Amino acid sequence: MTRQIGIAIIGSGYWGINYIRVFEELAGARVVVVCDQDSNRLQEVGRRFPNVKLVDGVDGVIQDDDVEAVVICTQAKFHHALARRCIEAGKHVLVEKPITTTVDDAEDLINLASAKNTKLMVGYTFVYNAGIRKMKSFVSESLVGQVYYLYARRTNLGPIRRDVNALWDLAPHDISIFNFLLDSVPEWVSAVGVKALGNGREDVGFVSLGYPNGVVGHIHVSWADPNKVREVVVVGSDRRIVFDDLNALERVKIYEKGVTSTSDEATNYGEFQIEMRDGDIISPKVEISEPLKTQCTHFLECISNNRLPLTDGQAGKEVVQVMEAIDYSLQHNGAPVRVGLEKPQLLDNSSVIAHYSSQLSTVEQGA
Repeated sequence: MTRQIGIAIIGSGYWGINYIRVFEELAGARVVVVCDQDSNRLQEVGRRFPNVKLVDGVDGVIQDDDVEAVVICTQAKFHHALARRCIEAGKHVLVEKPITTTVDDAEDLINLASAKNTKLMVGYTFVYNAGIRKMKSFVSESLVGQVYYLYARRTNLGPIRRDVNALWDLAPHDISIFNFLLDSVPEWVSAVGVKALGNGREDVGFVSLGYPNGVVGHIHVSWADPNKVREVVVVGSDRRIVFDDLNALERVKIYEKGVTSTSDEATNYGEFQIEMRDGDIISPKVEISEPLKTQCTHFLECISNNRLPLTDGQAGKEVVQVMEAIDYSLQHNGAPVRVGLEKPQLLDNSSVIAHYSSQLSTVEQGA
C-alpha cells in the first residue's frame, strides 16, 4: 500500500483550491487540514471536500500530528512568517512564489529548513511545464547553438492584485524560467514600470536581465493589456524556440533558422559578414500533463526519497534577489542594478556595455 503523506493547505483561494484538488487526486497524499481566515472560503472547501478538517488559524495546522507537509498559498507578505512557523514545527513546506518578499527572509527560511532537516520548495509551476522542459532539453543539448537572447511576455487585462505590483506578481515566473533554461542567474537588471491604472502600484513593467556570456533576457508583464499572452522565446545561432502556453495544439515551435557571423573578410563595405540559414518550422510532441500535478508529485517524491527539490529555497532566493534589484532599478528610473549584493548597487550604462562587449568578444573568439 502506498504511503500517504498528510498535507495541510494554508490559503484556499484560487491556487489553494487547485492544490487541494491535485493532492486529493494523488495516491501518495492525503489532504488533512485546510486553513483560511475567510469563513466563506472554508465553507466552499467543506462542500467540495467533506472529509477535510477546516481551521481558521495556523495553530490548527502545526499542532496536527497527521500533517507532515504544508502548502502555503497566501499573500506574499505572509509567506515568511507562516513558513517559519511550519518549519519550526518540523513540517516540510511548499510555498507559492515568491518564497518571501526579501532576500533576508528567504535566507532565514533556507537556514532553518536545513537545521530542521525539512524540505523547502517554491511553487514555480512553469519549471514543471512539459513545454518549458522541452525547451530546456534543446538548450541543454546545444541544439539551439549559441544562445543570443531570450524574451517573455506575460500580459492580460487583470486580475489586479492588492498586495504586490504586476512585476512581483508575474515576473518571478519568467525569471525562474530563464534561470532554469540557462542554468545561471542574472548579473544585473534594468526595469521600468508604469502605473497606468492609477491604483498606486506598477501594473505594467519592462525588465532587461544580463546573464553570463553576453546573454540578455527581456520580460514584459502587464495587468492592463487587452490580450492574454503567455510566451517565452529563446533565440540562438542555430534555432529559435517559441513556447506559447495558450496554444494547446502547438505549445512549442522550433524554427530551424539561424544567423551566424562568418570568418571571411569582407571585400567591400557592402558585404556583410553574416550568414543567414533558413529551415523548417517543427512542432515537437509535448506530453500532456498538468504542471501543478507534476510539481506536487515532485514535492512528495522529495519528501519520500529525501531529495533536493528542483525549485528549492535557494532557487526561490535567487529570484527574490532579482526582484529586489528590479525594485531598486524602478526607483532609479531604469538604471542598471547589480544582482546578488547585500545592498543594491547601481551600474552606469557604460560599464554594462563594456562588460558585455568584452564577454561577447571572448565568445566570438572561442567560436
